[in-house]
This record gives sequence, C-alpha cells and structure tokens, in this order.
Amino acid sequence: MYLMLQRSFRAPVTRVITPLCRGLLKLGLTANAMSVIGACGTIASAIWLFGTGHYFAGTLLTLFFILFDLLDGTMARLTQTGGSTWGALLDSTLDRMSDAAVLCAIAYNLHSHSDPLLPVLFVAIVASNLVSYVKARSESLGIPCNGGFAERTERIIILLLGTGLSGLGVKYALSVSFWVLAIASLYTVAQRMWIVKKSSQ
Repeated sequence: MYLMLQRSFRAPVTRVITPLCRGLLKLGLTANAMSVIGACGTIASAIWLFGTGHYFAGTLLTLFFILFDLLDGTMARLTQTGGSTWGALLDSTLDRMSDAAVLCAIAYNLHSHSDPLLPVLFVAIVASNLVSYVKARSESLGIPCNGGFAERTERIIILLLGTGLSGLGVKYALSVSFWVLAIASLYTVAQRMWIVKKSSQ
C-alpha cells in the first residue's frame, strides 16, 4: 500500500514537470548539471540560513532547491541513454552531502545556543546515515533493500516541517520533528536489516 501511494503521487508530479524538463534539455542543461546546482544551492543555503537560526527562510530555500532533485531524475529518463551509472552515483552522493549540510548546520546552531535538543539531533543524524548505509551495503552484496518507513523523502518532510513551523514560532515543533526523525530513522534501519536477513536466508 505504501509503495502504491508513493507511485500514485510520483506519476502526476512527473507529468507536470516533464514539459519543463524537456525545455531545460533543449537549453543544453543536463541531469547531472541540475544535480550539482541543486546540491550546491542546498549546501550554501543550509550554511547561511540554518546555521544562523533562520529556520523558515532556510526551509523555503531548501524546498526550492529540492525541486532540482525532482527535475534531474526526469531529465535523465528523457535522454536517449535514460541516465548513466555515473549520473546515478553523482546524484546519490550529492543527496547525502546536501542532507548532511542541512543537519550539520542545524546542529551548529543548536550547539551555539547550548540547546538540549542537540543529542537527539545527533541520534537522528547517525540513524539517517545508517538507513542509507544499510541499503548501499546490502545492494553491494547483491541483496535488494528497498522500502522502509522513513526513506529519504519522508525524512526530509519530517525535518522541514519542524524547521518551517519552528521558524513561524510554533513551540516544540523542532523538538517533535527531531524526536520523530530519530525514532523513525532507527525503526527504518531495523526494517532494512530485517529485509536483508530474510533475503539472505
């Protein structure tokens, strides 16, 4: 059911952005270029805004650059080759860098204010990295490891809901977001470990 909902949401979004992607390709832009632009924009805005406590502005700018991540996948599929192994690796690496920049910038801001939420955020950072690591490691062993409660998209939504609402002055929004992110990420690690265990038996 969960995967069906993901696919049903992805299809209309793809239909909407496909004409824009065709236009960008005609201008000479590539999927890899969009990946780099999106990542550089996210990293710069994270350091500039999240690192200085401007959570609402940081959320808006991060959401803007996330659109580039939507575009690059569709642009890759529209090319004659349908994307490349290098492009897939580049995109995944830049995604990890972008996520790390956002989380580390927030951690820096919390540290500068001696915020007691910092340990919770550290747990969320480690657990989020483990979610990606388990998938990458299992696939390197030839075992598919798809699914889990909190994949990258869900983790971004949880985090940006917290930062956005906190930036608007909603009390405890950041606390709830970090706790949910930490618990959901740990749960997803356990899910993926179980998926690999069942597949390897």
